[in-house]
Amino acid sequence: MERNYWLLKTEPGCYSIDDLAAEPDQTTSWTGVRNFQARNYMRDQMAEGDLAIFYHSVTNPGAVGTVRIVRAAHADETALDPADGHFDPRSTPEKPLWYAVDVRFERKFAAPVPLQAMRQVRALSGMELLRRGSRLSVMPVTEAEFLLVCKMGEGAGTDV
Repeated sequence: MERNYWLLKTEPGCYSIDDLAAEPDQTTSWTGVRNFQARNYMRDQMAEGDLAIFYHSVTNPGAVGTVRIVRAAHADETALDPADGHFDPRSTPEKPLWYAVDVRFERKFAAPVPLQAMRQVRALSGMELLRRGSRLSVMPVTEAEFLLVCKMGEGAGTDV
């Protein structure tokens, strides 16, 4: 089975890896994505079984663990709920504009992998996250990038 690899960004004050790990089944819908390119990745390319780096943005940005995609793209319920801050009246159940995927906690790294540490690793230089102006909350990573960040999260440092 071919697998894709991803990086999912979230602000830890909104939803952190610890929040996901505390869920009763350690699973949540990845909702609220309101960028068309990120939406297209989720809708058109993400598949059940794919793996993703869980990345905390804003305060102390860095990779903090991994998740598995356990449900492929489906209508983002927050876009349909007028009481939700992510409501979008253009989205309907019959013709959703925004999508979500369900993710399950896999592991939390022994130590976060800071953005600056990733910038120091030549093998990660092509990573979308490290490109100037990259602001997507959902982005593809290569298998090699995924594995390297995981090694760094388990204490391998930047000498990997």
